[in-house]
Formats: sequence, structure tokens, C-alpha cells
Amino acid sequence: MIFEKKYTPRWIIFLIDVSISSLSITIAYLLRFNFTIPEADFAKLSFIIPFALSVRVISFFCGRTYSGIIRFTGLKDAQRIFFVILYGSIFFLLSNFISYYFITKAFVIPISIIIIDFITTVFLMTVLRLIIKTIYSAIINPKRINKNVIIWGADEFGMITKQTLERDTGTKYNVIAFVDNTKRNAKKKLEGVSIYPYSKLNYLLENNLVSNFILAKSIPDKKIKNNIIDICLKKDIKILAVPEISNWINGELSFKQIKKIKVEDLLGRDTIKLDKAKIKEQTDNEIILVTGAAGSIGSEIVRQLIKYNPKRIILFDQAESPLYDIELEIREKYEFTKVDIVIGDITNVERVNNIFTTFNPTIVYHAAAYKHVPMMENNPTEAIHTNILGTKIIADFSVKNNVKTFVMISTDKAVNPTNVMGASKRIAEIYVQSSNKFHKTSFITTRFGNVLGSNGSVIPRFRRQIEMGGPITVTHPEVTRYFMTIPEACQLVLEASTMGKGGEIFIFDMGKSVKILDLAKRMVQFSGLTLDKDIKIIFTGLRPGEKLYEELLNTKENTIPTYNSQIMIAKNHGCDHDEISLKINDLLGYVETQNNMEVVKLMKKIVPEFISRNSVYEELDEKN
Repeated sequence: MIFEKKYTPRWIIFLIDVSISSLSITIAYLLRFNFTIPEADFAKLSFIIPFALSVRVISFFCGRTYSGIIRFTGLKDAQRIFFVILYGSIFFLLSNFISYYFITKAFVIPISIIIIDFITTVFLMTVLRLIIKTIYSAIINPKRINKNVIIWGADEFGMITKQTLERDTGTKYNVIAFVDNTKRNAKKKLEGVSIYPYSKLNYLLENNLVSNFILAKSIPDKKIKNNIIDICLKKDIKILAVPEISNWINGELSFKQIKKIKVEDLLGRDTIKLDKAKIKEQTDNEIILVTGAAGSIGSEIVRQLIKYNPKRIILFDQAESPLYDIELEIREKYEFTKVDIVIGDITNVERVNNIFTTFNPTIVYHAAAYKHVPMMENNPTEAIHTNILGTKIIADFSVKNNVKTFVMISTDKAVNPTNVMGASKRIAEIYVQSSNKFHKTSFITTRFGNVLGSNGSVIPRFRRQIEMGGPITVTHPEVTRYFMTIPEACQLVLEASTMGKGGEIFIFDMGKSVKILDLAKRMVQFSGLTLDKDIKIIFTGLRPGEKLYEELLNTKENTIPTYNSQIMIAKNHGCDHDEISLKINDLLGYVETQNNMEVVKLMKKIVPEFISRNSVYEELDEKN
């Protein structure tokens, strides 16, 4: 039977479509002649009906109208039927043209009948499929769970989302309303469902038992988005989101792609406006070297750069497997082939020299660094070796090889550092700034806070702990951090690199700092769990080198705005290149002794604002 769970054979659908075509041409003649067909025209039917059916059969085979699964009929199927029937009707018109002007001086099929037949065939084929779909949904699967749904987005995305929900065989989703903040949609309907303004959301939720709230499109206004999520969480309503259209399968939205919204979606900035023309101008026909290209930031910089189609990108990292993964992604997902993969260490002078002489990069994005605060606190010589010596080597070779632009990725932990990692990045900043005196290369530093989803980020850690049933570990109830998504940070890095004249430290607008405890609680809510019942939060104490609050500016610094409100320039006093070079060389000499106390002591002399917190090195500050 056509309504059984097993799919209806294609040959049955094909025969039904042919039967509809036969019926349509007959109806067209009856309507055209008011149900009294003249004898002359009736005699022609013995030729016209087989001729029309032959054309339809061929067009059905070519257009594969019979290949769709009827119970899942959607807009794409209706479009296919429309165009297949249209092409067949156009063939009828061409036949008339040839017959009239070159053969019999008469039409094969009257034009009025072609038009009626086209309308009737499209209507019957589409409606029959929708009727079968409705019957299947109502009769064959009556035990589906009923869920009331509200969809954000009263446009084509909202409509596609509604149609996708209707195709789900496991649950019967009842879309009770579309919500939008576009005034022109107020008091209108979409597919028979009322459209409400955003101001009516509370009213809808209070007067209806709603299970899911689905974001069919992104909400540009972050305040509205956060408010919607807060309201839904308080009422235990699941919040789902439709992925970007670029991620749809073969251009169509699948029900399985509608996922729970993530806490990261709450922490991102408002949409970043980039000067894409300026970035394109800077990267056009350039050979770009990205160090740390397998890391969270480095790999995203590569993804962003691909959009501007540079002459070549060199990916440099010592992490073999992650480097292999990003190479596959670039070649397969982005189909970008102008890429070279280089494995090596930024502190290996011979390897770095070989890269610069072989590829002659003109732009360098330096993202390679050790970033884990407690680990670097216990291994200060390695922090110095990689973060300071590695940066110095890459910077020196950039000058030697006349690189146009050198962009260093720094961190907010370099501001009034309380740990070895932050101090090492601050010394690297000072050296990079001082290198700008050579004027061959513009040295630019970008500084921002934590990035969501990066290696070692708190959110993936919390997510793993929740999946394991807890507990969630938070260092301190008052600890706060700035957050930015990886794509946002890297977009601003590219933008800042076009602004820099050389020697600047660019600071990104990180928004408001986020209390980590609140973040943990929100993630528990997003998981559909109850705090202290399903999962607990415990406090473990600040780790070595950590501080409660992050800063973006040194106390001696102030900022000046740029044309991009999300990027500022830190005003601070630079350092003489020769002077900082001598200090770094002395520091590197101490590294060979592996005496952590002496090494950190010298770091504090180079960076006087480096005051250790929750660390064994606090005794050095007490002595001073």
C-alpha cells in the first residue's frame, strides 16, 4: 500500500503521474469546449493524447519526478514538478510553431489547451503528493509525541524550518507562532501560522505550553538574544538553532541539523564589520607565513585568510597530527590548494632560516606560543625558550628577509602579568615593538582575552565534566574572564593588521567580563540538568599564576580609538631595540642554568609590573 512505512515503488509513482497527465489533457479539452468537444477536435484526440503522454513520459524520466519520497514532499519537489511540466508544455508550443509554419499550417494542440493542461497537471501532481503526505502523517503515525514550537524568524528560513519539523516522523511538532522583531510582519501569517512581534513573547509563553523555541535565523541584537534565552531557560523551554545555510546538506535543511544552542552563542560580540576590501588589498598576491598554524588561533587565521585568496599560505607548526588535520580541511572542505605544510620548531634557527629562504613570505602571522598558565608557571625556562626566543627568531628573520608586515598574537595576560606565561608574552611584545625601528617591516601586536573553544578553554572542560556527570570544577567563586569566539578574534586580527603602521599594540573590545561561576551554572541549564541535584559545582582554588580579574591595559597605558569601534590602540612607551636585545640575551643565558628562581627574578627586572600571584615566585616580590 502507498501509506505503508515501506517506501512506495517508483514505478507506481511514475504510473500515477502518467495517469494524471492523461486526465489533465482530457480535462483541458473538456474545459476549453465547455464539455462539448467538436467532432473534428474529438477525432484528433486519438493522436494528441498519445503524443502528449509521450512528451510527459520522456520529461518525467529526464526530470525524475517519480524519485522523491512522497511522505517527505516539500518545496523542492513542487519546484521540480513545475519546471518538468513547464518544459513539456514549451515543447508543445514549439511543435505548434513547426507545424503551423512548416507543415500543415495548423496547430497540433490549441494554445489555450496547452495552458489549461499545464495548470491542471502541476496542480494535480502537487496536490496528490501533499494529500498522501498529510494522510501518512495523520493516520500511519498517530502515536507521535506532540510538541508546541515557536520559531524565531518570519521569513523563508522560518518557513523552511517549519516544513523540516513537519517531516520528522518521531515527533509531531505544532508550530503555534512565528516571532520576529520586524514591524512589517506584525499581524500577518506565514503558512497559516500567526506572526507576533518580539514584545509578545512573554504573552505567548505564559498562555501556551511550549516545548521548544527554535532560532531559524541569527539574532543580530545580542541583548534581545540573551533576553530570549533567559526567558526560555526560566520556563524550561529547550532552545534550538538552525545552522548557517552553508552547512545545509545539498542546500536542504535536515531535522537532525537543528541542534541545541550552545553557551558560546551567548558570549560572542555583535556582528563584526570588517573592511574586507582593505584586507583583500593587503593579502592579494602575498605569500603568508602562519606560525602555530595547527593551534586554535593559527588554524582559524588560515581559514579567514583563505577567503581572500592570497598567493600562498605556509602553515608552520611542530604538532604533526593537528597540522595534518588542518591540511585535510583546507584541501577538502575549502578546496584551497595554494598551501604548504611545514613541520618544525620556531626556536630552530636553521629550520626557520630554511622557511624564509625557500618561500620568501611577505606577511607573517605569529601565533605560535605556550599559553597554559599553570604549566608555564612550573616550567618558566620553556616559556622563555618558546615565547621569547621563538618570537625573537621569527621577528629577526622577518627583518632580514624584508617581510612587509609582522603580526604578533599576544594576550591580556601580558598586562600587569601575575604569571610567567603573561610576563614572557609581555617581553615578546616589547621586543616586537622595538623591532619596528628597522622600518623594513611593520611590526604589529594584537592583544585579546580568552577565546571560546580554544585548546585549554574552560567551556570544553565544563562540557566534558557535565557529560561525565560532574562535578564541575571552578577555581574561585569570584573569578572573571573576558571571552571572544575564535572567528571573531581572528577577524579582528586581520582587520588590525591593515590598520597598523608599525609599533602599535592593538586591543580588542572584549565586551564585559564574564563570571566563570555564572558560566558554569548556565551550561548546566543548557544541558537540561538541575544544579545541586543532577550535578554539583566545587571550588578548587586559584591555580599557580592565576588572578581573579583579567586586564587589557597596563596602568601606564591609555588607548586611542580607530575607525573600527571594536579595535583600540594602546599608547605606551616603547623600548630601545639594543637595550631589550641585551636583556633578552642575558635572560636566555640564565635559561641554560635551568634555575627557575633566577630566571623569573630576571624576568621581573625586565617587566617591573610582573607581580606573582598564588605562586612560589611571590617571595621574589617580597624581597624587592
